[in-house]
Amino acid sequence: MELSTNTLIKGGEFIVKDSSPEDVFTPEDFSEEQVMMKESVQEFIDREIWPNKERFEKKDYEFTKLCMQKAGKLGFLGVSVPESYGGMGMSFVSTMLVCDYISGATGSFSTAFGAHTGIGTMPIVLYGTEEQKQKYVPKLASGEWFGAYCLTEPGAGSDANSGKTKAVLSVDGSHYLISGQKMWISNAGFANVFIVFARIENDKNITGFIVPNDPNNGISFGDEENKLGIHSSSTRQVFFNETKVPVDHMLSERENGFKIAMNALNVGRIKLGVACLDAQRRVINNSVKYANDRVQFNKPISEFGAIKEKIARMATSCYVGESANYRAAHDIELKIKSLRQNGLKNDKAELKGVEEFAIECSIIKVATSEDIQNCADDGIQIFGGMGFSADTPMESAWRDARIGRIYEGTNEINRMLLVGMLFKKSLKGELDLMSAVMRVTSEISEEAYEEKVEIDQILFIEKQKIKNLKKIFLMIAGHAFQKYGQDLDKNQQILIGLSNIMIEIYFSESAILRTIKNNKSGMNVQNQIDMTRLYVFEAVEITLKSSKEIIANIAKGSEQINLIKSIDRLCKYEQLPDIIDLKKRVANKVIAENSYCF
Repeated sequence: MELSTNTLIKGGEFIVKDSSPEDVFTPEDFSEEQVMMKESVQEFIDREIWPNKERFEKKDYEFTKLCMQKAGKLGFLGVSVPESYGGMGMSFVSTMLVCDYISGATGSFSTAFGAHTGIGTMPIVLYGTEEQKQKYVPKLASGEWFGAYCLTEPGAGSDANSGKTKAVLSVDGSHYLISGQKMWISNAGFANVFIVFARIENDKNITGFIVPNDPNNGISFGDEENKLGIHSSSTRQVFFNETKVPVDHMLSERENGFKIAMNALNVGRIKLGVACLDAQRRVINNSVKYANDRVQFNKPISEFGAIKEKIARMATSCYVGESANYRAAHDIELKIKSLRQNGLKNDKAELKGVEEFAIECSIIKVATSEDIQNCADDGIQIFGGMGFSADTPMESAWRDARIGRIYEGTNEINRMLLVGMLFKKSLKGELDLMSAVMRVTSEISEEAYEEKVEIDQILFIEKQKIKNLKKIFLMIAGHAFQKYGQDLDKNQQILIGLSNIMIEIYFSESAILRTIKNNKSGMNVQNQIDMTRLYVFEAVEITLKSSKEIIANIAKGSEQINLIKSIDRLCKYEQLPDIIDLKKRVANKVIAENSYCF
């Protein structure tokens, strides 16, 4: 579905501005071409990956490589690569769609896919010279070559710019000699090309290089890492010992490596988020099928309320996660399109488009990676003792999910980043956050908390609750900034609390907008309404907890009392939704369909 670029919203602006259902993109808006692509990926996963799941768990790295080559022949490795370099040149939403349904494979394969198509290929597409693109990208897009990304070092993880790997210019100025150690390098065991970050002399920032894998050029490897999950994802240390790299293999400009790394992470974060979704769907499907087949006390365990509780929770988080991921993806796509229309080249437009929504990218990475972990945990519990067995898919799903909270910057780092980026946008004048804070502070009164229920509007109460959560965020953020000023970024627990509220606002609002939009299109959305109401109720509870923890630190005496009263009023339901009944209805629908069906 094509939406007008007149509906453009700024990154992070959701916290101070309401969106209309007509302005968001949902999975129900997929075009015919996108549906065909989704089905093609699903068919590939069902044919090539799932029947051979045991081979991935037995660390068959060669099989991972073989499957990647097959994916390349089908065009999946080049979905985001421009057609001029041998790719499919698909839109941002379409590339997200492929990442989504590739995740229905194993964690091993989806990691190999993500590392290659994202951080292994896109830095060259987005930052490379024309010569570099022509030389490397077509072979990476086809699967003839595979890429890897060498950033992390033993002493440089979250602090990526602190790497010690050195690049020394040769006496004749024709090449650099790179020496250093990189670790946790995905695809290292079969990569043909490395994106390597190193420091030249005493530069403040690191520099990126394209380094072909040549064992005769000072490149060696550690053994395959023994990992908790993603067993057949090749993960090794890579050592560079005066590896010769021609000067024309520098990626972008000197000292631009840190910027390349950060922008690659922005793309990686939202792609990682969407890459948790089909993994979630498959966990739900396996869990509900088992629950329908497993009989205890003379009836299927799916009939027990404790099991329905879990199924409802799993389905709800998946529905809301879909809503948030595709909403953000389309906002990015519209921004990219707008920048191109204004004369920016394709690569620059994509960089700027994703960078604009870096806050949303971090939100999605954090929330969806935690949702798949919780979903897999519930899946194990539904399977009971069998869930703990490696003979069932739950055990590997749980292990594979765990890396998501560490990839692309830990969830703790991302939580602090997304709040910091919001304040930075405000200080730069890109978002009028302080005016919103002042407005909310002045308008909060007893009358503001009254909820006028309009019977003919679905989710009216939930919409009001999200407006109130935005007021709470702005009110608390304003008080926190007033107390700590520029030192707020040193108070990590406050940033994490604020981020929890932001995440719940974005995900809740996304679900509300999707459900209302689908209702207007004539769909039967009763179950979607139930899931949305469930999620918003939980979001309010999370906001209450996080808010009170922050208030206890930033306010004392009468100020604290007044803030707590305000928050309690804003979060109060005049009539509580029947949460137990909502969960039963959602679970009953999934149980009846024997799968995730939304």
